Amino acid sequence: MSTALLPDQFTRENAPKLSPAVAKIIAETPVLDMHTHLYAPDFGDLLLYGVDELLTYHYLIAEVLRVAPITPDAFYALSKREQADLIWRELFLERSPISEACRGVLTVFDKLGLDCTDLGAAREALDHRDPSEHIDAVFAAANIRSAIMTNDPFDDAERPVWEGGFAGDPRFQAALRIDPLLNDWPNAVKRLQGWGFEVDADLGPKAKVEVRRFLSEWLTRMNARYMAVSLPPDFAYPEESARATLIAECVLPAAREAGVPFAMMIGVTRQVNPALRLAGDGVAKADIGAVNRLCGEFPDNKFLLTLLSRENQHEACVSARKFPNLLLFGCWWFLNNPSLIEEMTRMRMEMLGFSMVPQHSDARVLEQVIYKWTHSRDIIWRVLVDKYNDIVHAGWVLDQATIRRDVERLLGRTFEEFCGGAAEND
Repeated sequence: MSTALLPDQFTRENAPKLSPAVAKIIAETPVLDMHTHLYAPDFGDLLLYGVDELLTYHYLIAEVLRVAPITPDAFYALSKREQADLIWRELFLERSPISEACRGVLTVFDKLGLDCTDLGAAREALDHRDPSEHIDAVFAAANIRSAIMTNDPFDDAERPVWEGGFAGDPRFQAALRIDPLLNDWPNAVKRLQGWGFEVDADLGPKAKVEVRRFLSEWLTRMNARYMAVSLPPDFAYPEESARATLIAECVLPAAREAGVPFAMMIGVTRQVNPALRLAGDGVAKADIGAVNRLCGEFPDNKFLLTLLSRENQHEACVSARKFPNLLLFGCWWFLNNPSLIEEMTRMRMEMLGFSMVPQHSDARVLEQVIYKWTHSRDIIWRVLVDKYNDIVHAGWVLDQATIRRDVERLLGRTFEEFCGGAAEND
């Protein structure tokens, strides 16, 4: 239904017409996907797309190894095509594909006009497309205006692209990922020394200056929207560690100088089951106190935060209410399931209004943005309609322009305003 056929204003008397109006506006509003693991075509094989990449995503690997008569080692010895065929047989044919990861594949096929029961035809349709043209088609299907990549200068496959003068791509923005720097300082020292930075394992005064120089150079080279790190659940601040020193005396000063936030993604427990490889990571509850202390000690820095454990979510909302320099974002990894997304989105709206980012795709395979945003838009619509109905029945009057403004905030503008405005390529 066109919004032109709906009333411009919504009151108690016509409140039932709110739902189709909000649905239409949410569907029409392009999203800024503020955290993905996608890449522009210039990065070559780092850009993952196609049916076999979708089917061998680590969510589905963990799921299939629960039910298939195969060991992890035997599974990983298969070719990617053989792995995909096994997953299709076990999770889509031998069982109905009702998990969120399975449903996501079906949504992708459906939105791209493919028969979700015909694996061969889907492969033929997707696997041989020009990557740049395919990005355009996928972004159109997901209604994405821009996606922020995850960019690691310690990655030997990625760094040469940046050093070679990557000119940028208007569909993609950068985020500087610094996990090796903060979580593995001894090895980072060796890499930095090899690149000509005068650092030492003890993090002396000269080393701190050099780390700040390294960060500033890469923030500038990438025109990065933020710096980011994934942290374990036992992350603590303050503490006597290289990581705490680096954050306080290198990362946060560089972020302040560049005017970018520092994003913390906390709660992943690496290799709970090492045999599963990338699919073997787990989750545990984190200490929000570390976040509170950072936000309080560094009020001139901005912090982005997402947490992997459901048990952390209410406490994180309370922290965001107390620290205006803290912005919660997304439903990360194990939380990217409709029941949990809805629970978290309702709680955040009730406690934070529009001063949060309800979702990011975290997509590692290009086509995943289609299902993650299709499913998330539906949830955001349901929650927002309920909240609008609450205030309309209390006597508030809404109009379509106000709804559009609110939705634009949820789907990107809140993030941009927090970061200090839109990027040049938005």
